Amino acid sequence: MRRDDPATDVFEAQRPRLLRLAYRMLGSRAEAEDIVQEAWLRWHRSDHAAVAEPAAWLTRIVSRLCLDAMKSARARRETYPGIWLPEPLIEPADDETRADNITLTLMMALERLSPLERAAFLLHDVFDQPLDDIAATLKRSPAATRQLAARARAHVRIDQPRYEIPREDGEALTRAFFEACRVGDADALGSMLATDATLRSDGGGKVLTFPNAIQGVDRLVRLFLGLSRKLGARMEFLGHAVIDGLPGFVSRIDGHMQTTAVEIVEGRIAAIYITRNPDKLTSLTQPA
Repeated sequence: MRRDDPATDVFEAQRPRLLRLAYRMLGSRAEAEDIVQEAWLRWHRSDHAAVAEPAAWLTRIVSRLCLDAMKSARARRETYPGIWLPEPLIEPADDETRADNITLTLMMALERLSPLERAAFLLHDVFDQPLDDIAATLKRSPAATRQLAARARAHVRIDQPRYEIPREDGEALTRAFFEACRVGDADALGSMLATDATLRSDGGGKVLTFPNAIQGVDRLVRLFLGLSRKLGARMEFLGHAVIDGLPGFVSRIDGHMQTTAVEIVEGRIAAIYITRNPDKLTSLTQPA
């Protein structure tokens, strides 16, 4: 790959956007990187002079590769041990560098969509692709493509308002949540958790975790008190992080790294996402 090759420059300029698209489609950073690498190989072999709009061409290639990959990914998830969560994406400290408005919560909602619905929604609503281009990518008519995006939008309830909180408030709440879990402070936990708060955790069958979602403030407080008695002295806070748009933190228990992201609604924690599967933490960098 020559650095003075114009075709390489074109591709490298698109690489960050293509990685974001593939990750949002697949929920896996490693798989997204493989998809983008395959797109590079196809771009390298293509007749560049015949490509009028490289960005659109590359988007189409990546989208179609992702659609193919999603078929096998869905089959794997049907036999996945316990709960599946997207690979945690630690985001830069500067919120303004975020390239889209997708959170981990929305990523989970996208899992309910068909591959075509997911692609139509992401390409149209998130990546601002023209409808005709999306239709060509999906090999559907513009009318059918518009319908796919509309169904997806309804399923994920994208019209529901997001509850934005300042970064420092999110950090304060997540640190207080970690400390309450570590020392077993029932009153603090009860005051931080929403009545119908839900916890989901992903261990991939590699490490101990909770195989099913746990819902309700009383159940969660009892759960965290039990964990504090058994593991509290061995819980280590490594740093704050923004994880797929949600406030969270990286921690370690008995040498096992994990990420915890929380959805905060009206000042309380409404959802907790814990990723412990070591295969999903290989690219994890400890936040400052």
